[in-house]
Amino acid sequence: MFTAKAAAAPRHKRRGGSDLRTGYLLLAPWLFGFVFMYLVPAVMSIYYSFTNYNLLSAPDWVGLDNYIQIFTQDQNFRQAMSVTFRYVFIMVPLRLAFALFVATLLNKKHMGMAFYRVLYYIPSIVGGSIAVSVVWKQIFGNKGVLMSLLEVFGIEQKFSLLGNPDTALFVIILMGVWQFGSCMLVFLSGLKQIPQSLYESASMDGASRFTQFWKITMPMLTPTIFFNLIQQIINGFRVFTESYVITDGGPMNSTLTYVLYLYRSAFANFHMGYSCALAWILVAIIGLATLLLFKSQRAWVHYEG
Repeated sequence: MFTAKAAAAPRHKRRGGSDLRTGYLLLAPWLFGFVFMYLVPAVMSIYYSFTNYNLLSAPDWVGLDNYIQIFTQDQNFRQAMSVTFRYVFIMVPLRLAFALFVATLLNKKHMGMAFYRVLYYIPSIVGGSIAVSVVWKQIFGNKGVLMSLLEVFGIEQKFSLLGNPDTALFVIILMGVWQFGSCMLVFLSGLKQIPQSLYESASMDGASRFTQFWKITMPMLTPTIFFNLIQQIINGFRVFTESYVITDGGPMNSTLTYVLYLYRSAFANFHMGYSCALAWILVAIIGLATLLLFKSQRAWVHYEG
């Protein structure tokens, strides 16, 4: 018996060691990418945020000067923050509401419904691309499709929606709302998890469709709303392609989003240290917003347990 145990133990250890090596081998590509594509650049950017660095000379340590200048002297930073917050606060609720509305319509068993789901998801796949942004610019630009249609009906405009500082941002917001497909699919998945017996019981009690939606659908869907809300707020703060391609931050910086300003600081003005400080301020803002949402979920998110 002792001999059998002694002989089995090494085999067990060898098998366990082999499994461990196999696991590390399979993990190696992701681990390599995480360390050298995320972790190392993140640590370097933290260091550069405390330096004066222009890519052409060695970094010069300046301490908190970049952050002090951002918060006390940089008017473009304040404008970019204002534009980005307005974009997030308007676009995110509209996108979520529209996605939920479409998901409710598509949550039915009809022939061809799968085709319509794919059709509504397509804008989310191509919506953030440069090509679609160019098309959007051609629609709402000075000599775009919208202006041409208005002239056909005898309505002449001196400025297009993109040429007016009061309306340009709303064109960018409209494009963001148009990309509701990913939210819609998540909402659709959440709707399918709600037991139909709840609706049947409510119907037998005389509850209307509106009452069923507010008393059953919305409470049961709050975890999905919470997930979508976090995702869309993060994506909203990172908006870049639309404002860069369609308006390039204009007119009069009315569409100067935060990431676009960060991009200009880094690759147009070569203020890499300054742009790294801007980047970490954005990380802090997103982290704070996410933390506040997690703190608030106890008041309005209802989990099954």
